[in-house]
Formats: sequence, C-alpha cells, structure tokens
Amino acid sequence: MPLTPRTSSPLSRRTLLRALGGGAVLGGLAGCGVPAAYVAAGDRAVADRSATDKRLTWANWPLYIDTDDDSTRRPTLDAFRKQTGIAVDYVEEINDNDEFFGKISPALMNHQQTGRDLVVMSDWMCARFVRLGWVQEMDRANQPNVTEHLDPLLRSPAFDPGRAYTVPWQSGITGIAYNRRKLGREIRQVKELWASDLKGRVTLLSGLDEAFALLMQGNGVDITRWTAHDFDEVCDQVERNVRDGRIRRFTGNDYTKDLVTGDVLACQAYSGDVIQLQADNPDIRFVVPEEGAELWSDSLMIPDRAPHKTNAERLVDHYYAPEVAAELAAWVNYVCPVPAARDVLAASKDPDTAALAENPLIFPDARMRGRLAIARDITSTERVAYAKRWNGIVGL
Repeated sequence: MPLTPRTSSPLSRRTLLRALGGGAVLGGLAGCGVPAAYVAAGDRAVADRSATDKRLTWANWPLYIDTDDDSTRRPTLDAFRKQTGIAVDYVEEINDNDEFFGKISPALMNHQQTGRDLVVMSDWMCARFVRLGWVQEMDRANQPNVTEHLDPLLRSPAFDPGRAYTVPWQSGITGIAYNRRKLGREIRQVKELWASDLKGRVTLLSGLDEAFALLMQGNGVDITRWTAHDFDEVCDQVERNVRDGRIRRFTGNDYTKDLVTGDVLACQAYSGDVIQLQADNPDIRFVVPEEGAELWSDSLMIPDRAPHKTNAERLVDHYYAPEVAAELAAWVNYVCPVPAARDVLAASKDPDTAALAENPLIFPDARMRGRLAIARDITSTERVAYAKRWNGIVGL
C-alpha cells in the first residue's frame, strides 16, 4: 500500500492524558488485588465465535491510527477487512488509563463481557490487568508476524514475560526536550535539568508513572529493578528543586506549549511529540540522556470473555507485517515496535517518507537502543503510598 507521511501536526494522542488522579481510588482498590476481583485462568474465556462471526470491536485512543486525507478512512484497517473479511468496529473511546479502567472494571471483576474484543492501554495499566487476570493469553499460532518481528527490546517486560498477554501497539521514549538556540548549549544528562541557567525554566511530567523512571535513571538507578529507597530519593530530590524554584511547574502534555513559546527551556518529554514540534521548529531537540531513558509502550490486550478472540489475534498480527507497520509508523511517528518496517520506509520513492527510516525517534539506532530500558512497574502494594507522596509534591 502507498506510504503517506503525516505532514500536518494534529493534537497528539498523549495530549488527552490526565495526571494520575481522579481514577486513582478505583484503580488503587482493584490494583490491590481484592480477592473477588481476581479472575483465575480457567474463567477468562468463552466460546470463540470468530469462525462464524467475522467481526470484532476494538477500543483505542483518538488520533492513534493512520487516516486518509479527509480522515474518513483508515487505510491499514481497511486493508485488514479486505484481506480477511473481518469487520472491525473501531471506537476511539480511551482518553485516560484510569478513566477507562473504571469504565470496564465492573464487568471484568464480575466475570462479564466488556463489549470489546481488543483494547489499547499504557503498559503500566496493562500490568494491573495482567495481575488481576483480566486478559486472555494470546495464541501465537495465530500471530506469526508478532513472533518474527516484535522488537527484542519490548519482548519481555517484568509484568508480562514473553508478552503472553500483551503486544505493543506503539512505543515511545521519555527523555528530555530542550530549545537549543534559546538555551545556547546542549543537554546530555538528566542532572543538567538542575543547572543554574535553567532555574525556573524546567517542567516535569505530573503523572507518577510517566515521570519517575527518567529521574531515577539520572541518579544511576537500573529502572528494571528499582527499590523503595530509589523512589524516596527521587521524591526528596524533586521536593528540594521545587523549594529552590528550579521547577517551573508539573505538566501533562501541555509542556509542548511552554517549550514552543520559550517559557520553558528544558523539560521531560515524549519522543513522538517532539517529532511533531521539530517539523515547525528545528531548534527543539530531544535527547536520550547519557544515563539512559525510559522506553514505554501502549499495548494491545484481549479482555476476558471477549467473544472474538481469534479475530482479535489476527488483527494484532496484521499490524506486525512490516509493510503495515511502516504505513502506521509514517502516520503516528512514535517508536515503531517492528524494526523491519524501517527497510520498507527506506525503500519508498517519496523522499519525506524515506527520511523517516533514518529518524532515531522512530527507529532508535544501536547507540540509543543501548541506553533504553523498560521500567519495572509500580506494584499494587506500592501504588497507594507512592501515588499519595508524588501527588502531594505535584499538587494533585
């Protein structure tokens, strides 16, 4: 299929994220492993209707799939329908992890269908679903592309070894963005956020799950096995820098506005957002610090009792065909979980599309990959206390 790069800069999907807040009570309760909420492996499936009922329902975030010029069609999804005869009810209904958790958790904890065969959640929330037994194990016999092409860096997070229950939809990097021209120098390390020439011109992400890992890496912590001491050290550090006036504020995705206007010179940022900002302002840079940066994913899951499991597995596998992954990557501009898509983009006759293959924020190079890590998730027993302390610092 033709590869058409996204030339406009529509609102990023992550613009819609809220800080961990309103849904934390429900999320914390279910995350604590209330006995009635856990679903044993033998109680997760129902009779699969995929062979006779060629359809499925897929819940995703807004602005997180390729569209045509007038946004009325989704080419990669249309291609799946044409190839398989499976109709997809694609619903852009996820605006916040905790909010969506609250929406479908009553059905899941009561062993009922959610009305969805496939959902996309951030991996820290996926961890909660996996621990609660609210998702079905995928059958890799239906997913040869996933088996062959899933990026090795993403294959085995601590919460889901071997990705038995989750498959990355798109990935990204939490690093540092800064305005090279206004700052007048480069940034290479996390600790440079506290430099005197940045005092009052720095923002951090407000969400606990989005912010803590990069700050730990700045302290030399291996985020795949961080401890309570490491968390307390980060909180103490952030509190000191708030008192000293070094941190301007804590943000959601609105850090992009501050960076563009110059009110902020450096900030925690997502790689996918910075790609879009650079299209209008090449002075904005993104750095994976020398100490490392967090590699995160939003992943596909099949909820318990989904009646079209095989259809959902086939759809997941469709997006792991390198040609399809390339088409999607050309539009969303996040880190592509299918490295083989790079060669597809590089072969494009369109120079703008071919250039995407060389963008390390879509296909990290070997040097960058060596500094990326997936953080150990915050466990159910840790979350309430950690969220209370972090939200107290942030002011949520």
